[in-house]
Amino acid sequence: MITRRQFGLGALAVGTLGFSSAFDYSARSTFDEFDRAFHASSPVGHNERGGLAWGHAYAMTALVRMYEAYKDTHYLDRLVTVIDLVLAQRDSERGAADHRGLSLPAWRALAPYTLGRVTLKDTAGQDLIELRTSLSYADNAVATVTAVDSPGKWKLEVKNTRHNLTTTYAYLSLDPLSNYYAIKQINDAYPTATTRVTARELRATPVGNTRPAAGAVSFVSDPVIFSVHTGMITYPMAAFARVVLTDPALSAIPKYHAKALEYLDAAKQAAAVHDHEWRQTADGYGYFVWNKGTPLPHDGVEQPTNQSLALGKTYCEIAAATGDPLYRDRAERMARTFRRELTGAAATWTYWPKFGHAHRGWSRAANLSEYSPSLTPQQQIEDLSHGAIDVEFAARAHRSGIHFTRADLTRFSRTYTDNLIAPTGADGHPTAYMRIDGTGSTTNAGQYLQAPRWLAGAAAADRRPFTHSRSIYDARRVQPQQGSFVLGVAYLNWYAVTQGV
Repeated sequence: MITRRQFGLGALAVGTLGFSSAFDYSARSTFDEFDRAFHASSPVGHNERGGLAWGHAYAMTALVRMYEAYKDTHYLDRLVTVIDLVLAQRDSERGAADHRGLSLPAWRALAPYTLGRVTLKDTAGQDLIELRTSLSYADNAVATVTAVDSPGKWKLEVKNTRHNLTTTYAYLSLDPLSNYYAIKQINDAYPTATTRVTARELRATPVGNTRPAAGAVSFVSDPVIFSVHTGMITYPMAAFARVVLTDPALSAIPKYHAKALEYLDAAKQAAAVHDHEWRQTADGYGYFVWNKGTPLPHDGVEQPTNQSLALGKTYCEIAAATGDPLYRDRAERMARTFRRELTGAAATWTYWPKFGHAHRGWSRAANLSEYSPSLTPQQQIEDLSHGAIDVEFAARAHRSGIHFTRADLTRFSRTYTDNLIAPTGADGHPTAYMRIDGTGSTTNAGQYLQAPRWLAGAAAADRRPFTHSRSIYDARRVQPQQGSFVLGVAYLNWYAVTQGV
């Protein structure tokens, strides 16, 4: 028996939980054990550090796949239990607000994702300037002011203890006429500041020789609702609605029908939170942006491909459940946008969309972003884990007859077989490359242990993604510390049952 005490330490190293024998990772009994163990060790809570989006959302999607594989309503009942707990954690239910002060039917997040800020005050408590850090884990950053031996002059140190990075400004002034004016000095130094600090004047009429009170003050992270989190969390809710509402036998059962309508409405409400971030073009493309001023490191630009497509998966499911043309149109636009990004018979694409500003980079003169005044081109290839979100979107779109074809799924299978499968590692275990073009680390467990999630888009004619991803789990005796591992086991079951392995 697996107890809460055994799993109370959370995400332990793989293979440390003491099971006496290896699992059969494509067996239903293994999934059921993973489902029980994960939820025993990880009670549903808020999403402020991403726990719902990157934990329970995977486990909920796993229950959808297990229902699709085995047609046992036990998995629908489990979904109802978990989804109800997750819905109770919406900001609107908890009385929590985002950075705009809005309490909405979605799930906010803070550090490590969002901007941190602190206000420097004088000794009388008057606000002087605001400092912002866009480095991750901003709540681990501290600003320290030290007076120097010159009227009105001071030294500033910003240190992020999580990253062990420090930026020092040795000689600053609050006089706008001084060559050492803090706002200019700090913002001009942004490109080389390892803690990514910017500053904003708070005084209506800035004057000369005052300086901030000496001492240390901690940065506080702003709360933001991310489209990727909303998408990850609502995708299995909308999928539940699709499963029930498109099956007359299930829809005739009052408890399932009522929950399907409730979850459909919840998914729509949460998705609508991001309408102000949606952009579409006259020629049929669509994607999400972070509006300028959103307290994030890359405000003002297009979101990474996976972050748009996470919510695209929910659009696909709502469209499949209801036939609503709004959601189908958005899903089609996102599918067209993503497909344009793909290159090669073994499809590859970049983390940041190639049509976007981040891919090209920008200068300070562009005045594009409040919190990243400039950016060098971000052209890294997509990684295995985030790429699985993209592939799952494409597969879901294909099943709904939206833009993607079976030939496209074959390209994704070839991405796996031609690019991701790596030679056996130094430990003798099978592994995978970090990036979808066959580059990067093969020792990053945060990547290769996500391999079964690619089965969402694997072509049925080629079983190598199944056999390889299962071999990774077999060799490492993966255990149920993370929601994504629960989903990995669900996909191994789903593929084995639906493809007759």
